[in-house]
Amino acid sequence: MQALPAPGARPPPELDPNGRLPDVDVVIIGGGVNGTGVLRDLSLRGIKAALFERNDIAFGASGNSSGMIHGGPRYLTADPDVTYSSCLDSGHIQRIAPHLLFRIPFLMPVFRGNGVAARVALTAYDAFFSLYDRYQPLKRGKPHVRLTGDEIATLEPGLVGGVHGGVTFDEWGIDGARLCIANVSDARERGGQARTHTTVTQILRRDDGSAYGISYRDRLTGEVGRMTSRLVVNATGAWAPITTGLGGLLPDAARIRPGKGVHVFLDRRLTNYAIITSAVDGRQVFLMPWQNMSVLGTTDDDYYGDLDEVVASEDEVRYLFQAVEGVFPGIRSARAIGTWGGVRPTLWGFGVNEDALSREHQVVDHAAHGADGLYSMIGGKLASYRLFSEEMSDVVAARLDVRVACRTHVSPLPGGEQSVDPMRLVLDGGMEAVTAARLEYRHGGRSLRVLERMQRAPSEAAVVCTCEPVTEAEIRYVVDTELAVNVDDVSRRTRLGLGACGGMRCAARCGRIVADMTGRSPDDGRRMALQFLEGSARRRSAITGPEQARQEALGLAVIRAELGVAASSAGDFEND
Repeated sequence: MQALPAPGARPPPELDPNGRLPDVDVVIIGGGVNGTGVLRDLSLRGIKAALFERNDIAFGASGNSSGMIHGGPRYLTADPDVTYSSCLDSGHIQRIAPHLLFRIPFLMPVFRGNGVAARVALTAYDAFFSLYDRYQPLKRGKPHVRLTGDEIATLEPGLVGGVHGGVTFDEWGIDGARLCIANVSDARERGGQARTHTTVTQILRRDDGSAYGISYRDRLTGEVGRMTSRLVVNATGAWAPITTGLGGLLPDAARIRPGKGVHVFLDRRLTNYAIITSAVDGRQVFLMPWQNMSVLGTTDDDYYGDLDEVVASEDEVRYLFQAVEGVFPGIRSARAIGTWGGVRPTLWGFGVNEDALSREHQVVDHAAHGADGLYSMIGGKLASYRLFSEEMSDVVAARLDVRVACRTHVSPLPGGEQSVDPMRLVLDGGMEAVTAARLEYRHGGRSLRVLERMQRAPSEAAVVCTCEPVTEAEIRYVVDTELAVNVDDVSRRTRLGLGACGGMRCAARCGRIVADMTGRSPDDGRRMALQFLEGSARRRSAITGPEQARQEALGLAVIRAELGVAASSAGDFEND
């Protein structure tokens, strides 16, 4: 890790080239978990910061990960520091956002095959997880248990026969998008600024090379402008080399090795245990219960394609299904309803297998590249985002001579400050129990604010998305308070349209609500809805056979006709 400069060392120039004071202390580029984490940390320290995101909060890897704040047992032998920091931060995240985390028990079965090999493998797993148990208290994990074949079959009868034994351990699941939204919401309430759907077009530099702000363009309105600052933080993840190029630096200044991770989600929970198995190439993959569905994951391949269009391929989907159905054939009884894909911004490594790349993180000071005042956050993972954000914020605070300590590990995130019994929402709001439970999960104590909307306007209690479910009041709440400006944004915050119907039953109505709240026309609402549906169909294309593909094409054509929107116009909602 980078040593922190002494407080007050190397003070940045106070004025921009036009002799004016900067608009803010720090500009942060990137609305993933690292960028939103830094925005919150700086806001808690009283440092004036503004965040710019080209797409939406959690658009990239943070909203498309495996959805776990896990301790990282896979890194224990090669990168034990990563395991330690992940477990430590898992405990902190549970403390500040208890409503967002849920325990996921894992089973790692060992099959008989060669009897000697099975016994050796089981003994090795047992010894390995005994070492992992030392880290479990940091994240409130339970010690692993060695199980016989009969015990595993009792716990999960859906496994194929021939189980010799295995081990069980546990991790924590989370909705990564909700975590990012909570961070940015808290920061905004403390004076931080955030702009989504706004492209940074240039990192501004003085004649001496130092950074002093950014130029931007709003992709929705076409507005252009600039914001000056004392420091600039590049937290754009896999986009980091591209972002440094906006300041005239070479891509090597923020070098990463991008790794594509793909997941397939199924329409129901098939098991109460996550099952780990091995693919044909020896990589570990899993079937995992996650919220109200099941997830297959994950791949890990080098990726150099369009970072705004990361979709699963048929080969990747087949790879995951073939690996899991060999031990849990019941996955074929469920319907695959979608995929998601993200790109990990892993630290550069040459000649190393993708799966073996370090998950460590690094703060890069671009003063070494002639761009004083510009920093990049490289690497990292969802499970240790808070720690990485603290390290970056420590560097900023020291540079600005701000001597306020980090409080992100003790200050609750929005929703985490109060426990709400979902039955209170049922009794006071008249909603169904499942609606109340899902609302409380997403918003924690803030679910009472959605309830208040329903009580003021009873019509807002109507359920718009029946799969999740999501009410009109929640849609209006996230538009009012969480920077949602289109149907895709609402979906990331509420999971609207991510169920079995793929948004066919709710996208149009959601578009009308968003258009109404944001002062746009009904035609804009229809375009937003169709844009969401077409994106959903594109992400689903890898799991649809010819017959379903024809049905979906027909369904979209009907919806276009009903909405009165041409296919080519749906993607024109944002001006790139």
